[in-house]
Amino acid sequence: MTDPNAIQPSALDQLPDRDPEETAEWQASLDAVAKAAGPHRAAYLMRRTLERAEGAGIALPKLLETDYVNTIPTAAEPAVPGDEAMEARITAWNRWNAAAMVTRGSKYGVGGHIATFASAAWLYETGFNHFFKGKEADGSGDQLYIQGHASPGIYARAFLDGRLTEAHLDNFRQESGGNGLPSYPHPRRLPWLWEFPTVSMGLGPLSAIYQARFNRYLTNRGIKDVSASHVWAFLGDGEMDEPESTAALALAAREQLDNLTFVINCNLQRLDGPVRANFKIVQELEAQFRGAGWNVIKTLWGSAWDELFRLDTNGALVRRLREVPDAQVQTYQTRDAAYIRQDFFGKDPELAELSKLLSDDKILEIFHLSRGGHEPRKVYAAYKAAVEHKGAPTVILAQTVKGHTLGEGFASKNANHQMKKLTVDEFKAMRDLLELPIKDSDFVDGVVPYGHPGADSPEVRYLQERRAALGGPAPARRVHPVAPLPAPAEKAFASFDKGSGSQNVATTMAFVRLIKDLVRDKETGKRWVPIVPDEARTFGMESLFPSLGIYSPKGQTYEPVDRDQLMYYKEAKNGQILNEGITEAGSMADFIAASTAYSTHGEAMIPFYIFYSMFGWQRTADQMWQLGDQLGRGFLVGATAGRTTLTGEGLQHADGHSPVIAATNPAALTYDPAFAYEVATIVKDGLRRMYGEAAPGEDPNVFYYLTVYNEPLPQPAKPSGLGIDEGIVKGLYRFNTAESAELSPAANAPRIQLLGSGTAIHWTLKAQRMLAEEWGVAADVWSATSWTELRRDALEADAALLRGEERVPYVRQALQGAEGPVLAVSDYMRQVPDQIAQWVEQDYSSLGADGFGLSDTREAARRHFGVDAESIVVAALAQLARRGEVKATAVKEAREKYGL
Repeated sequence: MTDPNAIQPSALDQLPDRDPEETAEWQASLDAVAKAAGPHRAAYLMRRTLERAEGAGIALPKLLETDYVNTIPTAAEPAVPGDEAMEARITAWNRWNAAAMVTRGSKYGVGGHIATFASAAWLYETGFNHFFKGKEADGSGDQLYIQGHASPGIYARAFLDGRLTEAHLDNFRQESGGNGLPSYPHPRRLPWLWEFPTVSMGLGPLSAIYQARFNRYLTNRGIKDVSASHVWAFLGDGEMDEPESTAALALAAREQLDNLTFVINCNLQRLDGPVRANFKIVQELEAQFRGAGWNVIKTLWGSAWDELFRLDTNGALVRRLREVPDAQVQTYQTRDAAYIRQDFFGKDPELAELSKLLSDDKILEIFHLSRGGHEPRKVYAAYKAAVEHKGAPTVILAQTVKGHTLGEGFASKNANHQMKKLTVDEFKAMRDLLELPIKDSDFVDGVVPYGHPGADSPEVRYLQERRAALGGPAPARRVHPVAPLPAPAEKAFASFDKGSGSQNVATTMAFVRLIKDLVRDKETGKRWVPIVPDEARTFGMESLFPSLGIYSPKGQTYEPVDRDQLMYYKEAKNGQILNEGITEAGSMADFIAASTAYSTHGEAMIPFYIFYSMFGWQRTADQMWQLGDQLGRGFLVGATAGRTTLTGEGLQHADGHSPVIAATNPAALTYDPAFAYEVATIVKDGLRRMYGEAAPGEDPNVFYYLTVYNEPLPQPAKPSGLGIDEGIVKGLYRFNTAESAELSPAANAPRIQLLGSGTAIHWTLKAQRMLAEEWGVAADVWSATSWTELRRDALEADAALLRGEERVPYVRQALQGAEGPVLAVSDYMRQVPDQIAQWVEQDYSSLGADGFGLSDTREAARRHFGVDAESIVVAALAQLARRGEVKATAVKEAREKYGL
């Protein structure tokens, strides 16, 4: 068995030793130090030597962990500009009002979180007073990703500076009556304040990285210089357990995003207990971030620890801090001085002697109160070092106490995340601690009062002056007055109206061909942001590589292997395509940053993200919800869509349910177009609605989800007649009748209406001909471009009826007078077309691909799911037989004929 403590072989062992005698001298020196001064001294010297080598640029493996002390020594801390006493009073008011707001709301059972902001107050206040640039600053100001559970503190500050009133605070988590405040940062609910939704844990850090990256993209492409903008992401140490939190750390370091700072509030607690009970989360995160190439700043201990470190002349204190697990540090926060003397200091004779120099009060001050994240001087030093660091992103690991200043009932208690209120006595103790001028008589009938020093008080004037100097209020979301983008030339869309003739074209190819034309548009072409997760060749997009270029901040430092080919792999600093590699989550984060550039930067960008439809909504639906919350605009394109069109790939790739998931997102307009001209019509309408002139009552803050297929088929010409475009956009139109298809049905032939979406319409058209030629049944075929939009329109009609307004759902209007029953078919589970069933007046039935997919040919898969043309014929005959319009024996005969 290998000894884990043994020195392992390294790459250096493979190299010849040019000077064995010198090597032996170094090794002997280390042995001598270890023997004379002990292994701890030897380890100390080695760490300092490695740090010196790293600072000198000598190529050695990075030192992934440093001692459990502050990165910036006290002597190196810069003075904090401004009035520290004034900032302390401002922070005290914000602490009070945040706790009061949640406590007052608790009587209604609406909940809220107190302890998170209590721990992080100085992390925010220091930034608001000295670092966070507002919207009027250079570029677009800074982008702030606020930790969701800290929202009460942000509301409290907005109350202090006059942006919110007491009525707003009293309506925290009570939005239905007006003047309400959403529970967390929700731009859709409070669009003038919040920019970025962050409470779905892990998505905040991921989005922040790609936002910082997209800022560089805008600058490098010459769209807008936002190099002065800085992205700040406030995170919890427990949140870092989420895989999305650390998924893109290497990207941030690789692209040297020094416009990005993570501030991780290390209060050592998550929702139920310690983050790393038996370990040390700070050290783990330091190693993870340093290993990924980030600049790491640890801000762990407050000034009360300075004396203790000065007394530690042999490193015993540092060693003890390194070995004490986090859960025990949390326990110290709640225990008396005697316990700390025995358990912390008593484990080491040298520390036991050191503790004799400390009074009980001093021990309690050190272990109960003094954390780096609670002292503005230390936080300011960390922030200043972060914004001045060049060449890499920075993470600040700030140690705090969860529930700080809220009293012994809150601080470091495992349950404090679920604790929603303080008692009156606890508030009075908090008032005394914070030295706030609130009288006992202000507590009327046991209700805690809000506190405000006055609109013209020195505190409010100071706060507002600081924000004015930094570019205005923050956080703030602002939609700049941007003129609607001009519509692209009509010919880009009209070219699809004539169809493809004898050529077979997949709708995926039709979409890519449309995009090729649109990115050439002189007015809007540069605003398209193509996003691909390493599948551009799958979707036939490689021809865009040389013309648009793939974005890389370093350009192309190599000669591509296919340089002599027409469609060679071209990277460029001003490249337009974001080819993200194999990461749907990263691609979605890109899409969110691009889709909200109209508000973040005042620049309307048109992202389209094309992906395997199975790997979009199923994997990243949470980010789609985030996108809707953030009021993003753009086109999501689920390619190789459907459960039966992707032959041979099996159930993991067979998408039969993405429209079901998409239907749950109120901001997603979901379309399943069958033909190329439908794709063009939908994209044209999307550009108008999101980037042009939206019609009255239309919300431009939506995004479009189009499913497109990889099955090459003839693309018909666009039918002539009124209302075709309207039907395509609204979700349903009649593609043909039995008569217009020249099937010559008998005058009294039984008739049925066949509704098909996406690729299923081709099986429906085949079934239409079979029904006429083999069974004497007349069928009309309808293209259902969006089952979901039909349903939403019907739901709105139902709501209108409850208000006393007469309104008929569009689907009912469209099918009004259509003879016979309705049979709906799609390449998705039946739940998709069944969305409209209750609003169809005719007898309604459906076919779909329910169940897991399978590897086989398209024909075999469709037969397996019972959605091929033959299955449609049998289902249609069965529907007509139930009505007595065809003989029941016809159904059995058809099953036998087709081998079903």
